[in-house]
Amino acid sequence: MTDRACVVFDEHLTSYDFGESHPMAPIRIELTMGLAGELGILENLDVVGAAPATDDELGRIHSPSYIERVHKLSDHPTYADPSHGLGTEDNPVFAHMHEASALIAGASVEAARRVWTGRSPRAVNIGGGLHHAMPANASGFCIYNDVALAIQWLLDNGAQRVAYVDVDAHHGDGVQKMFWNEPRVLTISIHEGPQTLFPGTGFSTETGGEGAEGSAVNMPLPPATSDAGWLRAFHAVAPPLVREFKPDILVTQHGCDSHMDDPLTNLMLSVDGQRASYLALRDLAEEVCGGKWVATGGGGYAVMDVVPRAWAHLMAIVAGAPLDPSVLTPDTWREHIERLRGTAAPSRMTDGRTIAYRAWEQGYDPASWLDRSIQATRIASFPLNGLDPQP
Repeated sequence: MTDRACVVFDEHLTSYDFGESHPMAPIRIELTMGLAGELGILENLDVVGAAPATDDELGRIHSPSYIERVHKLSDHPTYADPSHGLGTEDNPVFAHMHEASALIAGASVEAARRVWTGRSPRAVNIGGGLHHAMPANASGFCIYNDVALAIQWLLDNGAQRVAYVDVDAHHGDGVQKMFWNEPRVLTISIHEGPQTLFPGTGFSTETGGEGAEGSAVNMPLPPATSDAGWLRAFHAVAPPLVREFKPDILVTQHGCDSHMDDPLTNLMLSVDGQRASYLALRDLAEEVCGGKWVATGGGGYAVMDVVPRAWAHLMAIVAGAPLDPSVLTPDTWREHIERLRGTAAPSRMTDGRTIAYRAWEQGYDPASWLDRSIQATRIASFPLNGLDPQP
């Protein structure tokens, strides 16, 4: 194993493009890589390419009929197939849709391959994290489920236990669905509650299928949860379960749509809080699986102010050289954003928030919606994993 982590990147990852009016603008990838380059983050990472996932590889998690429909509509983008979630408002059909989606999937598989085979200690694919795609349909801006494919590749190549932690504001429903009956995969999703946000799933009572009870863990958060509450919930749930599961490798999804400026969600995190979550997951990987960590991007729709800064922090942490939050954003990067939209860009890599939270062990407040949600998740999931739900 080398001591250099990697980012899997190909400029064609930006061809995953639903059109100008769609929230998932591919420029967020371009701006993230540009910022990472100007801040010197890429100097600490091996930048490696990837090949598109083959139909046989995609068939490990998606149905042949669905893959066939994606192919056909990629060649005929004026048609739609709503029965497969294609051609909807969320998932418009576009030319070369299959090729763009398969490349994202292949990039996440390459990240998993490099870590599992020892070529890199950690790897990141910021273009990945398409966690809503289901076995036979597209959903929530996601055509192929790259994170599920990477997890399946790990299982097919010798991993006995894979832990997946999803910190996107939306429930990681596609990954949960694909491994619902798989006891070798622990899925943990920390998300805005289903009462107020798509996809309307992710209740604490969703705990895994027959023979895999306890393998799915859901931590739904009240709307307006901010850094302190999010970190309280995360630390009360994820680390104890991952430690008990003892995974061979950690796979994580880092949608940064939990930010207070995101236009599609109702959580209130700062870039500083998101950075704290990345550091916590790095530490967890170091503690439980010898540092083997595969990270992906995900949602994030404040594409100029938030996504590039959040994911630049993620890449720096994966690289083993975290950025000081107070560092200035480069002049040339800010000027580029100002040319694109005509307004000022963020001047620092921080939102100026001090990160602190009250640990769960310090006491449970039954009057708090957040604490009631944490308690419900612990009661539902901890005993199934051999843990005491009480502090």
